[in-house]
This record gives sequence, C-alpha cells and structure tokens, in this order.
Amino acid sequence: MCGIVGVVSNAPVNQLLYDALLLLQHRGQDAAGIVTLQERKFFMHKAKGMVRDVFRTRNMRALPGSVGLGQVRYPTAGNAYSEEEAQPFYVNAPFGIVLVHNGNLTNAHALRSELFSTDHRHTNTESDSEVLLNVLAHELERASRGVPLHPAEVFAAVKNMHKRLRGSYAVVSLIAGHGLLAFRDPYGIRPLCMGRSADGTVMVASESVALEGSGHVFERNINPGEAVFIDLEGNVHSMQCAEAPTLNPCIFEFVYLARPDSVLDGISVYQARLNLGETLAKRVVSTVPPNQIDVIIPIPESSRPSATQLAHLLGVPYREGFVKNRYVGRTFIMPGQGVRKKSVRQKLNVIGSEFKGRNVLLVDDSIVRGTTSREIVQMARDAGARKVYLASAAPPVRYPNVYGIDMPTKDELVAHDRTIEEIRELIGCDALIYQDVDAMKRAIGSLNTKLDGFDASCFDGVYVTGDIDTDAISRMNGNRPRIEETEEDSSRLALPNHSE
Repeated sequence: MCGIVGVVSNAPVNQLLYDALLLLQHRGQDAAGIVTLQERKFFMHKAKGMVRDVFRTRNMRALPGSVGLGQVRYPTAGNAYSEEEAQPFYVNAPFGIVLVHNGNLTNAHALRSELFSTDHRHTNTESDSEVLLNVLAHELERASRGVPLHPAEVFAAVKNMHKRLRGSYAVVSLIAGHGLLAFRDPYGIRPLCMGRSADGTVMVASESVALEGSGHVFERNINPGEAVFIDLEGNVHSMQCAEAPTLNPCIFEFVYLARPDSVLDGISVYQARLNLGETLAKRVVSTVPPNQIDVIIPIPESSRPSATQLAHLLGVPYREGFVKNRYVGRTFIMPGQGVRKKSVRQKLNVIGSEFKGRNVLLVDDSIVRGTTSREIVQMARDAGARKVYLASAAPPVRYPNVYGIDMPTKDELVAHDRTIEEIRELIGCDALIYQDVDAMKRAIGSLNTKLDGFDASCFDGVYVTGDIDTDAISRMNGNRPRIEETEEDSSRLALPNHSE
C-alpha cells in the first residue's frame, strides 16, 4: 500500500504535489518523494520519513516544472530502510522515465531474471517497483523503435506489460519530453482515479480525497487494465489495454486502508464502514445480548463508523474511551514485534470513567496479529472494566496478502489455524465477535453492483490473479521488507543526470 499522485498543469506543480501527498499520508509513512519535469529535465527529491519532514523550503525550490508525480511509501518488498528504494524510480533510456507504483508484483523474481537474461536491463535494488519500471522502459523502447512516440505506441507498450506482469499495480509515470502515463492492473486491485481543476490542471491519484482536497473535481476512476496518457499540453488520451479486465478491488481498502472521506470505484468508504457495522450488529446479538453491554467504544480511527452504526442498532450508548496520540505512527505499519507492542500505550490512552465497572464492547476494524488487541483489552481491564467484549468489523484475517499490504506470514496471523475460541483466549477478552466473510462482501458490494467481485484473499484465501500458491507466498515472504537501519541518513537523493 502506497499513495501515488501525478499532475499535468500549466503552472508550477511542486506545492500541489506536496499538498496531495499530505492528503495521502495515511497510505504510507516510511518515505516520500517528488519528481518534477521542466522541458526535458527531471528534478527529484526523496527521502525516508513523513512528507512534512522530507520536504523543506530549499527542497521545494529545487523542484521546478509544470508536470510531476509523487509517492508516499509503505514498504511491502525489499529493504524498509533503504534510501535507494524510496520512490520515484528513474531510468535514463528510452527518453528518460520516472515512475511511482502502488501494489505488489507477484512475479517480480521471475521478471528480474528475465530482464537480465532477455531484455539486458539491470536492476540495482530488491524493489519490485524498479522491476516494473524496467519492464515499462523495455516495452516503450520496443514499441517506439524507429518511430516517434505517440499515444498509440505508449498504449502498445502497456498492452505488452499486462501480458508480462502479475499481481497488483497502480502506476503513474513521466516520460521526458512527452507526458504522463497512468495505468492500473487488469483486476483493478489497487485504486486510481483522475480529476481536473478549473484552470485545466489534470491530476491522477490513489484516492479521490487527494483530488478534492487540492481543488480538483473528481471525473472518474481509471478502469482495470486501462492506460491514460496525458500529453504536456494537458490533452487526455485513454485506451483499454488488457484483454479481459475485471473489477476486483482490494476489500481491505474499505475496511481499513483508505480515508473515510474517499470514494473508491464508486463506493463511499464511510458508507461501506457504516454497512459493516450494520451487518456486525447481527453477529453481536447472536453472541452477547445487548442488555449485557453497557457501552460501545471504538478503537480509533477506522472503526468509528462501524461502531457508531452498531451502537445505534443495538440501542447501546456509544462513547469515546480511547484518546489517540496522532504523532505516533500506526502500529500496523511499524516493523518489529517489540516496537509494535511498546507503541500501543504510547499511541492510545484510556478515559477511565468510560470503563470503570462497565461491560464494554470494543469495536476494531480488523484483527491481524492480535498483539495490539490483547494489549488494548488489558488496558480496558486495567481501567476497571467488569467485562471486555471485542468485535471486529472484518472477518478473521487467516491468509497472507500478496497484493501490496504487508500482511505477516500465515504463522504470524492470530486467526490462522485457530478457532474463534482459541483466538479469544489468546487475546484475553470475554467474548469475541467477527464479521462474516460473505456478509462483508454483500455489505460493501451492494454499494456498487457493477463490481465483478473483491480481492478478499486475506479473509477467504482466494487470490484473484490465479497465480498464487504456497511456493509463491513463501518466495514473496523472502522479499518482505528487511529491517537494516543504518547510521547514515542522507536527506537528498539526486538523479545521476544533472544536465542533458
């Protein structure tokens, strides 16, 4: 999961890209980067850290141009602490290309070998995004050999890419001297949309909130398999480049990842979470009678809509019992089990009066490893709760995610190969209620009946790309982010070609 954005304008875009990345910060907090294009020269700044820390005034001044792209990074492959693996990635031939990628290639290992032996291209990191960039570069070179580069050649390159790539990918790329290219995998697993401002600026971004929050009007989603090419004059060209595209967005986007004020593939994230609360209510009633629940308390932030709807339907008071420290990173993203456990109490503090002497139903958006849930249940008990029930707006997470979310290996997932009762004992709550998988799909899918389905692989074990087996998962786990933090921390990465 990352946040990506691209802009074609007739005015400087550095501030616009910065603002859009702030609106997408929830999608990645590991690193941030921006590239702008002026004439045929790229200007890049990227580093580890949050957007506000990576970009200072001097960095922004060094990003001229009216075309650009950016990314906030959440590592799912390679080295989580490598400056070199921060995006955007750059390659100098053909034309000069920079690229940002949200998703995860499931055949990156095979592609890397193929690039070296057949395409004669070199990759220098473990990042699948660098692999993707080099596949794009090779296919653009083939499509434009001996002819000028027009949209037709760009779309031909994307068509050939779809035949080679497997997994999830939403991509924004700049081709020096030509324009901006955006495309989405044939299953539409990761989101991508586009919009326009009153002055004619065109923006593509991971979520609609980045468009609306930066003064753009949402126009449409980029379809699965579709490529959109925006030339330097702002003319938009598009073509379906996949043979049999289907729309199967990642359901975890609606459960947890996306901002509630976003609309993804025609579905309001906020309404999806309200619907999850409604279906969860039926599960709660069958497990714990509402008259045995004194108060319903959400675990901030994503669970609030579900908890609100649940409380309304059960006729039980809704209260805020946890205060979140907004200046501590999300534990779901933080690598290292010891760091994760330590950070829970740094991140949340209880309002004791809401717990003391009460039977409390805690509502979370999902339960992954269970370590955070166990700690929060204990915090509620320490605050004086008589009984602590826990409800998850999502079903048990039983399988690894391979499409761009750093889900652990199956052995690290608390629900893998355990019964609900075994999970309840491990977490330490008095009752544990999970959402039903089919009910979750119906609750969210009812908001857009044109969907072909969902990627719900972490819940049901069905991988929509059809190329995932036990061996593939083991191979990809070997490329999960390595934690090798070093002493040296450079704040600026420059491109190798400072002049034409």
